[in-house]
Amino acid sequence: MSDQHVRELIIIGGGPAGYTAALYAARADLEPLVIEGFAWGGQLMITSDVENYPGYPDGVMGPEMMSDFRRQAERFGAEYVTDDVTRVDLSQQPLRVWVGDMEYAARAVIVATGASARWLGIESEEQHKGRGVSACATCDASFFREKDVYVVGGGDSAFEEALFLTKFADRVHLVHRRDEFRASRIMVDRAEANEKLDFVLSAEVVEILGDDKVTGLRLRSTETGEQWQVSADGLFVAIGHDPNTALFVDQLEHDAAGYLVTRPGSTETNVPGVFAAGDVQDHTYRQAITAAGSGCMAALDAERFLASLEGHPGTAATAPRPEAAEVAG
Repeated sequence: MSDQHVRELIIIGGGPAGYTAALYAARADLEPLVIEGFAWGGQLMITSDVENYPGYPDGVMGPEMMSDFRRQAERFGAEYVTDDVTRVDLSQQPLRVWVGDMEYAARAVIVATGASARWLGIESEEQHKGRGVSACATCDASFFREKDVYVVGGGDSAFEEALFLTKFADRVHLVHRRDEFRASRIMVDRAEANEKLDFVLSAEVVEILGDDKVTGLRLRSTETGEQWQVSADGLFVAIGHDPNTALFVDQLEHDAAGYLVTRPGSTETNVPGVFAAGDVQDHTYRQAITAAGSGCMAALDAERFLASLEGHPGTAATAPRPEAAEVAG
């Protein structure tokens, strides 16, 4: 099956980046089609309280905030397909996107599929996500003031998370499967010098204990298999993220980790008319607000691209560039 209408813009992904792009694009009368995916809302859907997004002075539940984002874009005419993209062809105009056997075409595409945190994969982890188990210290550290928390990981990201947590928690324990770290020497030195932080080496978490919230962990020695139990108020999993780019890596430029590469100062990819926003191209910040900001950028970039096409109506091509004047939302 095919939707014969060639649209102005298709946005792939339904998180802060995708919905913000949809809002700006819809207000620019681009009538965007947002293929948001079954897991729309992204990582915010497993975040209980969001206290660091401007405009929510009392905090907000992650799913509620994503519903607000979605509804605001819909108000201005964004159209949604709550399904997953299965294939894309970005080799020629119009750009083509498939959802199963349904084909959609557009002159511009914004990829905002995000990234997924790597988890431990144990059964008790799933039930405690948002109830003491987190993959983002920057997001959730303030909920663990004067608490006893554990961090799993051995790279620079794990050390950054652990050191950040020491500003809030009374005690931070870094658990690593081996007795040596992948982290840089300077990060290890900083951790060793921090009186609030200690190491649990050659160990792994095999069970998270507690009912409505985390109360403890069961650990296992990777050398002897011995198991023991510790009390804990929270667990931060810091073993990396994977960008959701499997559909695009054969057609779009990406780095060694799979993150899409965009032109400096822009959301443009190596394919004209294709833009990338949010965590799918950001392995540094990974915050809802930075994702939303890049979603805005992608929509403005897409609008200018569309206006520059021969015979295409619109005024964006003559609009001042952001560096010359502020673009009003």
